[in-house]
Amino acid sequence: MNFDLTDERQMLQDGLRRLLRDSYTADAQKIIAESDTGYSPKIWDSLAEMGLIGALFTEKQGGFAGAGFDLALVHEEMGRVGAVDPLIDTAVLGGGLIAACGNDAQKALVEEVIAGTAHLALAHGEPTSRFDLSHVQTSATRNNDGYVLDGRKAVVVNAPNADHLIVSARTAGDVADRDGISLFLVPTATKGITLRSYPVVGGGLAAEVTLDQGQVDTGALLGPEGAAFDALATAHARATLAICAEALGLMEAIRDLTIDYLKTRKQFGVPIGKFQVLQHRMADVALEIEQARSAVINLAGHVDAVPQVRDVHVSATKNLIGTVARQVVEESIQMHGGIGLTAEYELGHFVKRLTMVDHRFGDTMYHLERFIALAVA
Repeated sequence: MNFDLTDERQMLQDGLRRLLRDSYTADAQKIIAESDTGYSPKIWDSLAEMGLIGALFTEKQGGFAGAGFDLALVHEEMGRVGAVDPLIDTAVLGGGLIAACGNDAQKALVEEVIAGTAHLALAHGEPTSRFDLSHVQTSATRNNDGYVLDGRKAVVVNAPNADHLIVSARTAGDVADRDGISLFLVPTATKGITLRSYPVVGGGLAAEVTLDQGQVDTGALLGPEGAAFDALATAHARATLAICAEALGLMEAIRDLTIDYLKTRKQFGVPIGKFQVLQHRMADVALEIEQARSAVINLAGHVDAVPQVRDVHVSATKNLIGTVARQVVEESIQMHGGIGLTAEYELGHFVKRLTMVDHRFGDTMYHLERFIALAVA
């Protein structure tokens, strides 16, 4: 099997790698870390101008690529520099759901996302839902003016920067039913919606969202009422691929930093990289990263498969990525020693961001249990 990139993808990778290398300097990282937005609007504009956001959408949706391998390529390069731009939240989740479910008026927002002029956030997870997509307590009640939204959403990444929230709410059924979940495209400034913002450990911002009698009209409904679960599952599968590819890029950056450190740090007059025990440990790390790469490639090839097939590969990949990420983090920190924990050294940012990968879209244990359940179903 040929795993070489197509000419178009190779050009995209080369251009994106140059742009990110020039943009994510040490000074830029420091400015981003101290900013109120949690990302660099200047870099975001550069990504949009390059057409990068359009690479996450199909031609039918207004982009020019959008396949699983395109998502993986883009996010691996983002991970390689520890980028904190909210591509997953604005484009893969938010833009993807609007493109899949929206009417013509709502889909106009996808054009703004691709142009880099609009930010989105998916308000789906709740304080007691953990990683269960079907667990929705937030309610949407019909009245003469449309719907009234009531409930709470937890860890809504990029909500403080978002122009619109995509809010999931239950219009029918019990709290864990797949049927009865609806989506609403709601301006963040809507009366009755309150955001409590905070920085995320790995970079960027999130918010706890409270919906208290939030009134929206019928035009806010995204797709058919009560039938949003399949669209949510598809968007989360693609987002899981994206974050796994980002984790792969982070792992490779951490590996390269660690190898460079082993070549320069001296003990007893020689570089510590000459010590056989450290060579063996780095070899183990390198092998595990290659295994992770194979898993990401496999998921990229199955992310558009039927749900029964897709979900097995999603859980297998996310579980493996979480396991390997933990090993890469622990080994890199131990081999660096104290310097690996300093704020001035970029390893610290990479490690925090890679660690947080396991806390989005299902952690290692969740996906192990889900994989077992899917395999025996």
